[in-house]
Amino acid sequence: MKSNPVKSNSLSRRAFLGTTAAGVAVAGLAPGALRAQHKRGGTFRIARGHGQTTDTLNPGTFDNQFMNGLVYAYGGFLTAVAADGSVIPDLAESWEASADAKVWRFKMRPGITFHSGRPVTPEDVVTSINFHRGDDSTSAAKPLLEAIEDISVDGNTVVFTLSAGNADFAFIGSDYHLPILPSKDGTMDWQSGDGAGPYRIVEFKPGVSATVERFENDWNSNRGFFDRIECLAVLDANARITSLVSGDVHAIDKLEPKTVGLMARNASINIHSVAGNQHYTFAMSTNKDPYTDRNIRLALKHAVNREEIVEKILFGYGYVGNDHPIGRGQQFFNSDLAQTPYDPDKAKFYLKQAGVDKLSVELSAADAAYPGAVDAAVLFQNSAKAAGIDLQVNRAPNDGYWSDVWMKEPFSAVYWSGRPVEDSMLTLAYSSGAEWNDTFWDNARFNELLVAARAEIDLDKRRAMYWEMQEILNQDGGVIIPMFANFIFATGPGVVVSDKFASNWDLDGERWWERWSFA
Repeated sequence: MKSNPVKSNSLSRRAFLGTTAAGVAVAGLAPGALRAQHKRGGTFRIARGHGQTTDTLNPGTFDNQFMNGLVYAYGGFLTAVAADGSVIPDLAESWEASADAKVWRFKMRPGITFHSGRPVTPEDVVTSINFHRGDDSTSAAKPLLEAIEDISVDGNTVVFTLSAGNADFAFIGSDYHLPILPSKDGTMDWQSGDGAGPYRIVEFKPGVSATVERFENDWNSNRGFFDRIECLAVLDANARITSLVSGDVHAIDKLEPKTVGLMARNASINIHSVAGNQHYTFAMSTNKDPYTDRNIRLALKHAVNREEIVEKILFGYGYVGNDHPIGRGQQFFNSDLAQTPYDPDKAKFYLKQAGVDKLSVELSAADAAYPGAVDAAVLFQNSAKAAGIDLQVNRAPNDGYWSDVWMKEPFSAVYWSGRPVEDSMLTLAYSSGAEWNDTFWDNARFNELLVAARAEIDLDKRRAMYWEMQEILNQDGGVIIPMFANFIFATGPGVVVSDKFASNWDLDGERWWERWSFA
């Protein structure tokens, strides 16, 4: 095949997506080869329920987990998230922060090269991070970096100076939008596909496939066990299952919970379920009527039967959500926040508060949003009738959903995988003006707390702030989060996976490229 035929198009969405809870549950349906010894060699093929023709290698535009996984294969990052949810070194071998968490020093690992043979330098780090900063940046990672006032180089150390303390800053270096890529004429070179990860790109066909081969000079000899990996974009769930059962691929993601029981009958297939912070949402554009009215938003929140959706869509592989994105396993989860119930009478009350007796709205959904999204929308439609709400379901196409529907239509189904820490999730999706604020929500008190909590070192004070932010989202936000869903994926015979799966992203924290092998 040709080397690096990289195509450049445009897109705009998110992926993603991660968690901090390393709570891992491997479904006891078919344990399979979980602890066999890793060995090198072979071509691994995987079918993924992500990817679109508008994908590019511009990391600021990555908005689905096909690209999320791919960049972890070819790109090197300052830090990484371990299986237990902690932050660990990657290209940076160590770091330290000032007492107020405003100055962070990352010491770079010596002797690392990009796939092209060029050395990785501290200057490459500066250029790569600056790519996502500035007034002209449209990168989805821009909100994560807004506190950076200055980036400088001190020998083999990169120094970040922040406008305010950030106790979680080391986690930001692991975000999938922030690979360290080579500099070219003073700018980051993303077009070539050159990187410092365990695999190098051989071919990339947006919305179709990506092929990579092991980088023999990778600095970490304890990862990257396959000779070659072919990653296929297969949006149809039945097609993914068929490809695994037939042996055409070795693994698939985004299993629909309703199919797990049937697949488990096949003794050659190993099904894995991992509890994390992935959540499925219905996002309302609070800058468009009727969603500008808080009472309308509250009416819709009380018109959804969450328990029914969890039962009929997740089949036990998840739990009820409460209209904020912080999962039960996270450090600052608000355990005292009252659950928003399905209550048609209360929904009618809020409609009257908004000055209407009935409401007619359209909800856009496609299974590209998440497995069962269309069915979940139909269940919402049925439960809303008792509240006098006429909710029409717009069944959108899978292909182009994230570029044509998400953040374009005023009410749509969305999936988020969460983030390793609360600040990242809340900043990316709910801070005022953030690129991926898909509810276009702007709450002054929330924004004030978000900045303050980020810099707060005292855990009790920080917890109180995050608890209040969750309450504000629950009562005022434009997002309905009916459920948190496990990551469910499957592997075929002879595939050796991790003893313990990471839960910050799907597919072992999207590190399957480097952690899995053949038996």
